[in-house]
Amino acid sequence: MNVIRACGIGALGLLSGVSQLGDARVTRFVVEQTRSFAGGMAFGATGAYERLDGTAYMEVNPSDPLDAIIVNLDKAPRNASGMVEFSTQFYILKPVDLAKGNHKLWYGINNRGNPVEVQFRAFPNAGSTDPLSVNWTGANNILLTEGYAVVDAGWHGDGIFRPNVLYATYPVAKQPDGSAIVGPLRLEYTPAANTFTMPLITGWRPYEAADTNTAHSTLVVRDRESAPRVTIAANRWAFGSCPTGQASLTPTTTDLCLFDGFEARKLYELIYPAKDPIVMGLAYAVTRDIGSFLRYETHDDAGNANPLALSPTAVGIRRAYSSGTSSTGMYQRDFLYLGFNEDESHRKVFDGAMIYTAGAHRLFANVQFAHPTFYSRQDINHDYTSNSVPPFTFAVTTDPITGITDGILKRPATDPLVMQMDGGIEFWHWQASLNVVDGLGRPVPVPGNVRLYHLGSTSHVVEGVSVLAPPAAPGICQNPLQTSFGRATARALTVALDQWADQGIAPPMSAYPRLENGTLGTLSEYQAAFPAIPGVPPPAVQSELTVLDFGPLFNRQGGIQTVLPPALGSSYQIFQAKTDRDGNDVGGIRQIELRVPLGTNTGWNVRTGIRAPDLCGLSGGFSPFAQTQAERLANGDPRLSLQERYGDHQGFVAAMKFAARDLVAERFMLQEDANQFAISAFTSNVLR
Repeated sequence: MNVIRACGIGALGLLSGVSQLGDARVTRFVVEQTRSFAGGMAFGATGAYERLDGTAYMEVNPSDPLDAIIVNLDKAPRNASGMVEFSTQFYILKPVDLAKGNHKLWYGINNRGNPVEVQFRAFPNAGSTDPLSVNWTGANNILLTEGYAVVDAGWHGDGIFRPNVLYATYPVAKQPDGSAIVGPLRLEYTPAANTFTMPLITGWRPYEAADTNTAHSTLVVRDRESAPRVTIAANRWAFGSCPTGQASLTPTTTDLCLFDGFEARKLYELIYPAKDPIVMGLAYAVTRDIGSFLRYETHDDAGNANPLALSPTAVGIRRAYSSGTSSTGMYQRDFLYLGFNEDESHRKVFDGAMIYTAGAHRLFANVQFAHPTFYSRQDINHDYTSNSVPPFTFAVTTDPITGITDGILKRPATDPLVMQMDGGIEFWHWQASLNVVDGLGRPVPVPGNVRLYHLGSTSHVVEGVSVLAPPAAPGICQNPLQTSFGRATARALTVALDQWADQGIAPPMSAYPRLENGTLGTLSEYQAAFPAIPGVPPPAVQSELTVLDFGPLFNRQGGIQTVLPPALGSSYQIFQAKTDRDGNDVGGIRQIELRVPLGTNTGWNVRTGIRAPDLCGLSGGFSPFAQTQAERLANGDPRLSLQERYGDHQGFVAAMKFAARDLVAERFMLQEDANQFAISAFTSNVLR
C-alpha cells in the first residue's frame, strides 16, 4: 500500500437552544415512522425499545473554518441564507421509557449503508435482515441491555437507495457559471468471471464519463498487483454495454465494453474524465451534526422535538460514543483528524470513539470524485486514495519519511477518548505497525487518551463464537478460511470505554505488538519464525507503503487528484506481529481462541492461480492441529496435537473455563460471554 504527502440523571443539561443562524446544524429532524422493536420484549432493566426511522435535513456554512475544509463546498449550490443544504436517512433504537435508559447515545457509523455496529455488540452472532426482529440485534446486545439509545445515519452520498440501508443526499459541485466540473477518476476492477462488459462501478451511482472518446482515457490490464501495466488500445474498447461483444455495443456514459473480453481475476485499471463530483466530504458533517443535535438540542428549527430529549426544556443525553468498523474505522480516523468532533458551537460531540480494524488507514471521503467504498490493500487498489497517510499516529509526531509533523488527535478540548482494535490482517494489508513504529523503524508513543488493542491472528470482521466452528473452504485462497473471532472482546471493551469516559475508570492498558518487547518484526523475521506447517508456507509479500504524489491540489486532508496513477516516492518500513511456536500472533490480547487453540489462526491467506503469491483479500487462514501425537509425527507437523495439549475432552473444557476466567479478570471478556464459551466447549466434539 502507498501513501500521499460520571454523573446521574440530575446532571442532564437544560435546553441549550437551537443553534444560531449561520451555524451548521440539523434544521429539521423528521421522524417518519415509529414501530415497536422486537415485539416489545424487555432488554434488561431498560425494558422495551422502539425503532424510529426518518430523514434529517441539514445545512452548513461554507465560510465557517470548521466546514471550509470540505472539498468543493465553495462550489455547491446555496440557499437564500448562503448555506449549503443536504439530507440523510437515519434510524434510532430508543427505550420506550427514556427514564429507564442510561441517557447515553451510541452512534454506530454504518458500513456502506449497512447499520452493522449494533449487531457487532451481540454474542453469539446477530444478523437478521429484519430491522424489527430481536435477531437483528441479538437478545443480549450489550447496548440495549445497558440502556443506550442507538443511532445511525447515512453518510455515503453515492448510494443507490434500497430498503434497510442508510444513504445521504449531497449536492453536486459546479463551476461558477453552472457548467459541469470535469476531472480525472481512476477505478480498478477484478472480474469474477470472463465478460465483455462491466458497469463503471457496481452497487453505487457512477460518475458519468464527460468524454466517451477512449483516446482521452486509459485502460490497462495486469496479471497481479506488482506486474507491469499493459495498455489496451483505444480502438479495442468503448464506453457502453455489450453483453455479447462488440457487435452488441450500446453506447453509454456509465459502462465499459472490452471487445476482446475481460478475463476473470486479472486487474484492470481505468482512468477517465468524470463529471459532476458529489460534495462527499459532507459525510463527516452528517455524523457531527446529528450527533450534536441528539446530544445538545431539544428541538429543531421547525419545532420538531429531539426524540431523545426528556422534555421540551431538557436534553436527554449526557454521554455520547461513536464506533466504526473497517472502512468506517478509517472514516473515524478521518473524522477525528479533520476536526469534526467539534461542532460549530465548539462543543465536543463524542466522549469516546471505538475504531475497529482500520490499521493506519484513513478513508478520504473528502476528495473530488470520491467513491469511499474502495480502499487500498496489497492485492488490489494498492496505491488508491483510501490509504495509510501521515499522520498515522494519534499523538502528534514527526513522520521521518515526509517530514510532516502532525497527529490525528491534536485538539485537547474536543478530542474524545479512543480505543482502536486491529486484527492480524490489518498488519498485513493496512500497515497497522505505523500506529506504534515510524517509517524508519523507531518506536512512537501512544497518548494517554488512546488505547490500542491487537486481536491477534484474526481475519477482518469480528464474529461470534468461532473457536469451535469449522473453517470454510478456501475458494481462491491457498488455505481454509478462518472463521473470524473477536466479538466477545469488542463487547467487553464497549463496557470499558463507557467506564473510562463516564466514571474515570482506566481501561486495560494497550495490548499491541511493539518493537520494545520483541513482539513486532520484519517480514523476513516473520517468515523465519513461522512454524514449518506442512503445506502452509508463510506469505512472500506484505502490503508495502510508499509516498504517493496525486498532484499539487491534493494533501493529507484530501483534495483534488490531478496525477493518476500517482507518482511514487520513498518507502516506509513495515512490520508484522510475531508469532508463538504454533504460528499464532503474540503481542496483543490473547483471546480465548489463542489461549486454547485448536490450530494455527493466521491474519493472512494467499491467493492461488494467476494472482499468486498475492494476499487473498481480507481472508485469514486456519490450519488445524493433529488429533494425536502419532498423527502429527506422521504428517511432519511440529505443533503439538490436541491430545498432547489437553489430554481429553474434559481437559479441553477445563482449559476453556480457565482461559475465560482469566480474560474476565483482565476485562477483555464479560462473564456472560465466558459462560457461553464454557457451554460451547462442553457440548463440542473436541477429543471425544
